[in-house]
Amino acid sequence: MNAPAPSTPSATTSDNTSAAPTRARPFEKTATPTPAWLRRLLGRELAPSRDEYQAALDDLWVGDPAMDALIDWMYEYGPARARPLFETAVREGVDAVPDCPAPLRAFMDQVAAPAWLDPALVDEGARFIQSTGMAAPYVLRDLALMGGYLLSGFNQSLVLTGALSQGTARRVAETGKWWIDCTEEGGLLPGGEGYRGTLYVRMVHGLVRRNLDRRDEWDHARWGLPLNQVDMAATYLGFCVVMLGGLRKMGIPVTARESRAVMHLWKYAGWLMGVDERWLVERERDGMVLLHHAMMTQSRPDWTSQELGRALSREPLSQSFRRLAGVRRRWAYRRHLSVTRYFLNREKMRQLGLPDDIGPWFPLATLVPRFAGHVALRYLPGLRGWQQRHGRRVQNAALRHLFAEGDPGLVRADL
Repeated sequence: MNAPAPSTPSATTSDNTSAAPTRARPFEKTATPTPAWLRRLLGRELAPSRDEYQAALDDLWVGDPAMDALIDWMYEYGPARARPLFETAVREGVDAVPDCPAPLRAFMDQVAAPAWLDPALVDEGARFIQSTGMAAPYVLRDLALMGGYLLSGFNQSLVLTGALSQGTARRVAETGKWWIDCTEEGGLLPGGEGYRGTLYVRMVHGLVRRNLDRRDEWDHARWGLPLNQVDMAATYLGFCVVMLGGLRKMGIPVTARESRAVMHLWKYAGWLMGVDERWLVERERDGMVLLHHAMMTQSRPDWTSQELGRALSREPLSQSFRRLAGVRRRWAYRRHLSVTRYFLNREKMRQLGLPDDIGPWFPLATLVPRFAGHVALRYLPGLRGWQQRHGRRVQNAALRHLFAEGDPGLVRADL
């Protein structure tokens, strides 16, 4: 795996890019010896080299140059005029925009399919994710998202925008809808719901970055640039590396081919989202290394971890059910806490403001049946397709429970 190369500051950046943000660990504290078994698996030390460490620090000051430049143009051009042009280009293609302005055309050219993209492999990854049923959403919500709140450096933009501490249920539902769209076959290709949704979300991130970068409350010396490349990379790696590892612990075997397909799907999603190619990898083991390098720039848990953790834990209590709503909400609340406890120890539960008397009863009770079912359906003729279709039906049903009001939809940002 190549180390991330030093990068060029984006259009949205602080003036002070020479000093390392204080949220990052000193280099000397990153050199923890790698266990022999893990070193054999990775083919290298988990700890970063000096060059890799410096490259990660540099990327704490880098945003999304292409989207940041496009948003600058949109404000200059006039948001009321620019927004419909962007939406048309995303929905129908740049050629559908009459006399398309050069900045918009340049952005759409930048997100055109890269040479390395294999659409068939992306669809293969989508089919595997669909076949996991509720296991993948459990891992993403109760490990990747909840566990991510332990990294306080990652939390600052969420707290300042109120994105997950206020209106948590709606944000979780919108993320779930986006994830479903991205993991449909063909969903990430131009014209697909996942493709359109990813570019809309990318614009929202750019607007948030622009806003927070200009706010007095944002401590650049401590946090670097809002929504920087390191935080974006860590998010993308959560959807693939963390998910794959969590699925295995939930009892779902993952073959080398399935791992490669999932990594390729999210590599392309990351590309559309504005993650620089130096952070995008094909192999799970390389993603594990990069995720570790991203995490070394994060701070220890603080009050933001508890605020966000408690808000997410209570989200099931607002889910929508047609019958026995109160009972099913409490059941969902306890079930999700049990999954989190399965992955996180009691100390981390306390750091997240969660009750530490919860046991991992749900994952343990379902582990063997889940493993047996996936092994059997993998090899019995004709049942693999049924497993995929059934898994997606279960995922869609869970998504509908997240939306207490109206139909599922994506957040739409105002310029």
